[in-house]
Amino acid sequence: MADDETAMQLGEDELRAIALYAASCARQALPLFESRYPADHRPRDAIEGAEAFGHGGRRTALLRSQAWAAHAAAREAQDPAATDAARAASLAAAAAYLHPKATPHQVRHILGAAAHQAQALEIAAGDDETVGEEQLRWALKHAPPAVRDVLRRMPNVPAGRSRMGDFLRELDTGLRG
Repeated sequence: MADDETAMQLGEDELRAIALYAASCARQALPLFESRYPADHRPRDAIEGAEAFGHGGRRTALLRSQAWAAHAAAREAQDPAATDAARAASLAAAAAYLHPKATPHQVRHILGAAAHQAQALEIAAGDDETVGEEQLRWALKHAPPAVRDVLRRMPNVPAGRSRMGDFLRELDTGLRG
């Protein structure tokens, strides 16, 4: 439970919009995982679970399990781009369980799928930073108003110390503008 300093209102409609946004971002990178691990459906299941929730489904134990399963797929993957693609899928399903806390950690949960999909596609393109920047622009363009509104009620993401941190910070700054 959030304490008085970090507690915030977070409606179910906002959670649904965030989950759909995260799922749309994760879908951008899903082919990277599936081309490397075609028999492993855990990331796809997580994205589809997030989409079902976003379209009015219930938050269930199955959705939480799908998030954890995609997380496990990321840990097991031997390909860095596939790992980030599976992490994006895991975070998409986990977005349905965002806590009503105004903390930088929760901001990372909102933006994590978008950041991981950008990193996955950048890695797959031979670490071509223009690809990552293009994916960030895509994520900024496709963010619904609810994502922006929720972010504005939260603290800013601190400056990154890695490429992933840079992605998170750029998304956070861009979506608040």
